[in-house]
Amino acid sequence: MNTKKKFVGEGFDRIDGLLKVTGAARYSTDFPVQNLAYGVLFKSEIASGKISDIDTVAAEKSPGVLTVMTHKNAPKLNERGGLRGGAFLQSPNIDYRGQNIGVVVAETFEQARAAARLIKVSYEAAEGKVDFEKLAGTAIPSKNPGIADAVRGDVEAAFTSAEHKIEAVYETPIEHHQPMEPHSTIAVWEGENVTLYNAAQMVNAAQSATAATLGIKPEQVRIVSPHIGGGFGSKGGLWSNIVLTAVAAKMVKRPVKLALTRQQMFNSVGLRQRDRQKMRLSATKDGKLTAVAHETVTHTAIRDEYIEACGDCSKIMYDAPSSLITYRHVPMNIIIPTFTRGPGKAPGSFALESAIDELAYQLKIDPVEFRLKNEPAKDPSNGKPWSSRKVVECLRKGAEIFGWNKRKMEPRQVRQESYLVGYGVGCGTYPARQRDTSANIKLTRNGNEVRASVELAASDLGTGSHTIIAQTAADALGLEVPKVAVKIGDSTLPPAAGSVGSVGAASFANAVNDGCEKITDELIAKSGKQFFVRPTAAQMMISENLTEFQTRIDAKPPANVNDYSIHSFNANFAEVLVNEHTGMVRVPRFVAVTGAGNILNPKTARSQIIGGVIWGIGMALTEESIVEPRYGNFITRSFADYHIPANLDIGDIETVFVNEDDKIVNKMGVKGIGEVGIVGVAGAVANAIFNATGKRVRTLPITPEKLLL
Repeated sequence: MNTKKKFVGEGFDRIDGLLKVTGAARYSTDFPVQNLAYGVLFKSEIASGKISDIDTVAAEKSPGVLTVMTHKNAPKLNERGGLRGGAFLQSPNIDYRGQNIGVVVAETFEQARAAARLIKVSYEAAEGKVDFEKLAGTAIPSKNPGIADAVRGDVEAAFTSAEHKIEAVYETPIEHHQPMEPHSTIAVWEGENVTLYNAAQMVNAAQSATAATLGIKPEQVRIVSPHIGGGFGSKGGLWSNIVLTAVAAKMVKRPVKLALTRQQMFNSVGLRQRDRQKMRLSATKDGKLTAVAHETVTHTAIRDEYIEACGDCSKIMYDAPSSLITYRHVPMNIIIPTFTRGPGKAPGSFALESAIDELAYQLKIDPVEFRLKNEPAKDPSNGKPWSSRKVVECLRKGAEIFGWNKRKMEPRQVRQESYLVGYGVGCGTYPARQRDTSANIKLTRNGNEVRASVELAASDLGTGSHTIIAQTAADALGLEVPKVAVKIGDSTLPPAAGSVGSVGAASFANAVNDGCEKITDELIAKSGKQFFVRPTAAQMMISENLTEFQTRIDAKPPANVNDYSIHSFNANFAEVLVNEHTGMVRVPRFVAVTGAGNILNPKTARSQIIGGVIWGIGMALTEESIVEPRYGNFITRSFADYHIPANLDIGDIETVFVNEDDKIVNKMGVKGIGEVGIVGVAGAVANAIFNATGKRVRTLPITPEKLLL
């Protein structure tokens, strides 16, 4: 038994690591299902209009084909059931290029794919809205109250009268999720109940949305998702492919596996939308901000709306008496955008942190000092006190580690052979929240050996949920980590928050900790004894000669959390080398300092931050999805043309967590880090490029031609 050692806060190895490196961890298409058939999607080749005819005869006669499902024979589904993106084969209407228009099911994947190529589709094409450049001027306000304009003070008066100000437009392109595990499903029906092996960041939400779309009860749907090969938001809200797999399986009366191809990932599961952000900042000559205006124009789908909250960082990062945050959007014939790592805050922080850097340079104030001068004592957007805020510590610690004092104010002052060297800083934030989560805690004893099983419908995207749950339970029960079994990723387990929006770790760990405290209290009460020193649950199992005992907890966030502004914060420092002759940019060194409450496992937390930094570097330098402006198709459809950073593109990344004991956010003081790791990174890289070259590039990605022009 463990009566003294603490595992929470230690860099503990992943308990599921051996399963993963040996190939034993089961992802959505790895489950051994008998009599399996294979589905393949086929998709629209126009962006707008309708299908006038669809000829499936040749495909249906093709060897091995079991069925071809189109809008002509698909069952009636509830398109508003909660799944995303439409494309449920409910009508001949086409809203975007790449929309699902059918599924071929065959004995083998190869047979299904070959048959899909035999299908002939005729269209009545309409003029599509696919050119953002032409449509941006027609943008309209959002109908979503959560994306309403936010006005504080008088920005226009402050900006007009200011001695020092900047006004600039920053653009971020469409980006795509491309997790290692593409979206995929195995559907197995038993009578009127269906089991879906499907990667889901929110297991219970996937269950309820799928059930609502199919028109059956939630208890008739089981979602099994013990391991997820990455999601980054795209598996937070599930898409039509999951329900089409279920429908196909019911049609052929046998299990069906349907996995998206890498190219299909670009037009099936959403994207990060293109954002055009106008920034206006004004300040006094001594560097105090007087106004911050952040006005975003973006796009959404023709029939549905999703808008990234790009102005969220601008609301709270810096102290300014006047603020304006607005959103305008244009409906377009492109798949609906969706949650993407650091939604809103990642592109929004690029604009804000770049503008802050520009104004600091105009004022001839060090960018770190400028940020420190404008540190708010409370949340500027609502006047609430911070539960805790470590921006100052992050900036000072990062500057010390990075060697910021060596930075030159003027650009183009430092060289290494043919490279110009630059240093940049950018800050970021993301809300920290705990969500309702339930868990079963089960104890068993064999002799003097006590073991625990922890069960909840949590999820693990590869972030380490299994491990932090085991660490938390081991500490709270008085056991060693190997004595704790963790079962997650199944909708038959107690409902839990999802691994989205940086709520997973806080929700899972606090629920498990509360459950372990509850089972200990119940064991003590059952014994009828009093103790000078509180015993552990493991000790009670032995002393009371119990062979098994269990309880359930239904944990909720603290009652007073809405009285505070609760966020994780960071400071990012980038060093860049820019080849003066080719314009190629390298990032040999990056320091990320994060204030995110109690760090449950520094080892897995470090991996989270590194992943966010790498994606942020990709956002700054390489990632861009390009829409062909006549036909609405993505001309970047593979890793040959959609460029993500590879190992040789990334230099040394140092991650640092500042001590932060937040007594308000939740009992364990846990804040999220999955989202905040990417926020502020692109801004830091862009600012470093300016310091190296003297060229301010306001449109991402910063590719060589933009630096050579």
